[in-house]
Amino acid sequence: MGTTFRSLFVVLALIAGLHQAAAQGARFFRISGPARTTMAALNPNGALVWSNALPGTNYTIQTLSSLSGGTNWADYVQLPVTQAVNTNQLVAFNPPAGMAFIPAGSFTMGDTLDGEADAIPANVHVSAFYMDVDLVTSNQWTAVYHWATNNGYLFYSHPGSGKAADHPVLDVNWYDCLKWSNARSQLAGLTPVYFTDAGLTQLFTNGNTGTPVYADWTASGFRLPTEAEWEKAARGGLSEHRFPWGDTISESQANYYGDTNDLVYDLGPNGFNTNFHTGMYPYTSPVGTFAPNGYGLFDMAGNAEEWCWDWYAAPPYPAGSPYLGGSDPRGPAPTGTQHIVYRGGSYETPANDVRCARRFSIAPQTANILDLGFRCVRGQ
Repeated sequence: MGTTFRSLFVVLALIAGLHQAAAQGARFFRISGPARTTMAALNPNGALVWSNALPGTNYTIQTLSSLSGGTNWADYVQLPVTQAVNTNQLVAFNPPAGMAFIPAGSFTMGDTLDGEADAIPANVHVSAFYMDVDLVTSNQWTAVYHWATNNGYLFYSHPGSGKAADHPVLDVNWYDCLKWSNARSQLAGLTPVYFTDAGLTQLFTNGNTGTPVYADWTASGFRLPTEAEWEKAARGGLSEHRFPWGDTISESQANYYGDTNDLVYDLGPNGFNTNFHTGMYPYTSPVGTFAPNGYGLFDMAGNAEEWCWDWYAAPPYPAGSPYLGGSDPRGPAPTGTQHIVYRGGSYETPANDVRCARRFSIAPQTANILDLGFRCVRGQ
């Protein structure tokens, strides 16, 4: 795609005031691509119908919150096209409570700026999904946990910890996050995702180290994001930048540990975020404190690290790795000694660790980490 727009359209998505989408406000969209296109319709479900695309090429939809003096269009989603007429859902006017719609499309996954050795850039296509706007809070965790333990679930972590009810829950292991997601699904009347047998008949309610876990990817319930889903969501449509908002960072944008002496893109100040380095450890911030990214998600950089579904693998990437590209990768098969991926950095990690492309891994049974939490996703 060239830098000159061959064809533009502007769509006002009247989201303000609608259920669970008011925070996004009004949004404008335009298309950039190699040939002139025509907008045919914007359907009630937020799907755009457009024509005259060149098959075999890529188009980019960009967004802007206001046309009043606005020229800073941001990438929203990249659309590889195979036919002249296309229908693509851009928004969801009624997403599930507390969740944001992440549109289907392609993005460059990995590091294009800092030479991250285990995150070699690849083009990945991800189907549309919903993601929790916020990290799971201590209060939210406790409510589901108590229901679950009264209904046959056994957790191997303690009930989770957090600095306050509206701060992220911490100190929870991967296995327990999967079980908690199943319990949350049952409470919401949704089909749980995780099972302990390949036939998907034994619901995952009890188990820890060594327990095999299988996912029903067609189920309607809550689950952890895949690594590809997490990174696409974290970027918020802003392609190939360090952070969800650009390439520099300061304590007004995220809760992280400043280090201006070693990182030229860190604008500081140094040390813990001065707004939250108070009271007792940990120095988390209430969820939703900082500005959301382009998809309306909070804390996708800093505050608390986040468990993903994928087992970790570095180059040479095995089958299933998202860094091999493709559509909806779900990570490599477990080997028995592998660790699980977690992402996002936290209040006590430096700026290089809260970049969108930064990867970490740890044993899935690990629970005593006071900066590691999670958030859930759902399929459409």
